[in-house]
Amino acid sequence: MEGDFIPEQALEKIEQVDAADLVVGVLADLDQETVAAVHEALRTLQGDLRIVVLSSDGNSVRSQTDSASSATGPRLSVVSWPSIAPDASGAPMQSISAAYQSIFAAGEKLGARAGCIIASNLEGATPQWVRQLMQPVLEGEFDLVAPHYARRKFEGLLNSSILCPLIRSLYGKRIQNPLGPDLGFSRALFGARGSDRNANRIHPLASLAPVAICDNLRVCQVHVGPRLLPPTDWTNISSLLVQVLGPVFLAMERNAACWQKTRGSVPVPGFGEPLAASPETATVDVDRLLNSFQLGIRDLQEIWGLVLPPATLLELRKLSRATKEQFQMPDELWARIVYDFALAHRLRTINREHLLRSMTPLYLGWAASYAKEVEAAQGAGVERRLERLSTAYEVSKPYLLSRWRWPDRFNP
Repeated sequence: MEGDFIPEQALEKIEQVDAADLVVGVLADLDQETVAAVHEALRTLQGDLRIVVLSSDGNSVRSQTDSASSATGPRLSVVSWPSIAPDASGAPMQSISAAYQSIFAAGEKLGARAGCIIASNLEGATPQWVRQLMQPVLEGEFDLVAPHYARRKFEGLLNSSILCPLIRSLYGKRIQNPLGPDLGFSRALFGARGSDRNANRIHPLASLAPVAICDNLRVCQVHVGPRLLPPTDWTNISSLLVQVLGPVFLAMERNAACWQKTRGSVPVPGFGEPLAASPETATVDVDRLLNSFQLGIRDLQEIWGLVLPPATLLELRKLSRATKEQFQMPDELWARIVYDFALAHRLRTINREHLLRSMTPLYLGWAASYAKEVEAAQGAGVERRLERLSTAYEVSKPYLLSRWRWPDRFNP
């Protein structure tokens, strides 16, 4: 079954390798020097390990094989792997999902006891961070290692505003980047996903943390420095919401029996030293975001009326009359909006893609409010601001539980 996910051009080479202790999938677009340094970092791992590196076709050192490995340290094999590109439908998240599925399948086929996926280019970080993603699995018996990036206040806002606080509220673990994309994982996590017949229907990045937590596997995070991210494309937010939130809401529905029993949240163990990000370069055009919010208030009332309760619609109309200086979206309001859209996604209140696209002006309204608040804030102040938002998600969870269990009866 796992062979079904492995690209045909790589399957024969995987079968020639026969077995491995550790599988490393390289999805990031790394230059030759960085890839070579990553390989050197892998060779510093302790023990007589058989390591298979699944390196995309774009890597210029993909022909490197065991002949370059140390005779006494880990033995390295590098298997050429198809590069990631959007599929015929133009949905890159689907292609990325296929790449992760392939790496997990290769790990299962090779009987690996651990794996790692490198999907990001990091700013100013040494290749040792790759080793740090795997050490908690190899030496500390952890099952999922998530990255803790040094974040800038205007980057990764979808994660900061929805993914991180939502996963924390649902499953009770404070993971800064529950969807990675850089990850370390154990054979036990392979097994947990493999035993769930529905796991492969949900994007692996959306399902890994919930599966690990709900199966009582051990989760930690590692400080790996700041990521290199392209500027936010504010004109493409609708597509991003569809691609990212759709799988997250599917996983939420799949794991409802687990998260409904969870109350509060706790930190997960952390490793490594925090690294500071370089000065903020991104800017946010608050006027443009507010204009989009106002346009949504004007044009989407009919759709939102199918999703949001009357009390929320009333709050949004009041908010639309605020001046730029007065505009502030309360955290509890935003958390309830996210919960309402998750419920509407579950109930298929309207077409799911249309539903998530209609969320765009509300998300832009949150982003405008946040940008105004943190304009003069620095690292610690931004973290405190985002902690308040996460707390609001937790405080509002009884609202979600009531609406989830009795969607027809509970409509405040």
